Amino acid sequence: MRFFYSEDFNLRLPPKHRFPGHKYELLRQKLLSDDVLTNDTLALCEPAAREDVIRAHHSDYIVSLEDGSIDPKAMRRIGFPWSPQIPLRGFRTAGGALLAAEQALQTGLSGQLAGGTHHAHADFGAGFCVLNDFAIVALKLIQDRRIDRVAIIDLDVHQGDGNAAILCDDPNIFILDMFGRKNFPFRKFPATLDVAFEDNPGDAQYLEELRKVLPQVWNFAPDIVLYQAGVDPLIHDKLGRMDLSFDGLMRRDRLVLEGCHRRGIPCSMGIGGGYADPIDLTVEAYANTYRVAKDVYGF
Repeated sequence: MRFFYSEDFNLRLPPKHRFPGHKYELLRQKLLSDDVLTNDTLALCEPAAREDVIRAHHSDYIVSLEDGSIDPKAMRRIGFPWSPQIPLRGFRTAGGALLAAEQALQTGLSGQLAGGTHHAHADFGAGFCVLNDFAIVALKLIQDRRIDRVAIIDLDVHQGDGNAAILCDDPNIFILDMFGRKNFPFRKFPATLDVAFEDNPGDAQYLEELRKVLPQVWNFAPDIVLYQAGVDPLIHDKLGRMDLSFDGLMRRDRLVLEGCHRRGIPCSMGIGGGYADPIDLTVEAYANTYRVAKDVYGF
């Protein structure tokens, strides 16, 4: 099995910026030092091709990102200052998601050490998301007739409004989204199946709801699952308010990954959000997702 990363994932941001731009490199180091992954199982991802990106995004938006003409208000909505790295990172993240999905179709499981950029809409970015990697993947796989049906399981604490806005009209795509009702984004776009929690549900309630709704994903009989495994439901997360423990997150991951593995459904993972302070707690939670994956798939 192969998993994908890039040094371009690591954002160089102004001091005291609230986004932990170095967490991607910390995760790679953690996975290697703890022998969860090896250098042989990691591969550099290439940027996505423009024709793949514009299936999900308006070309005017892409051009403005690339040449820096994007309105500063639009960049504030994304949450980053513009720099040449912003479009490069967006294309690289989309490319990593495409490679991971293709690898998953071949070996059953893959992922990248970034991604899950579910707040990006067709014509704007938001919530630290520039391009929508899962929308790009889903549309390419279906339109290229690589597969017929895609399921997105989005377990980030924030609702994937961009996923829903871009993909909700496609009957060949099923989106399960579990999120905090009062959390960002404040305008929600309905997915196929939304599960909205009030603040602080904790492990037991969260896992009970997940067990109830996962059968609807399996009944959809997807040819691939794109798993947004955000760890911002962690009790230590600054933006979460979901109060899941490390063990609760690992049990969450096991329900999804064992469900895919048992049914022979390929799964491609994006790491999604994580904003704990210190950031090492987020990195530990990300690494736990890969520990569960290793236990389930035996790579």
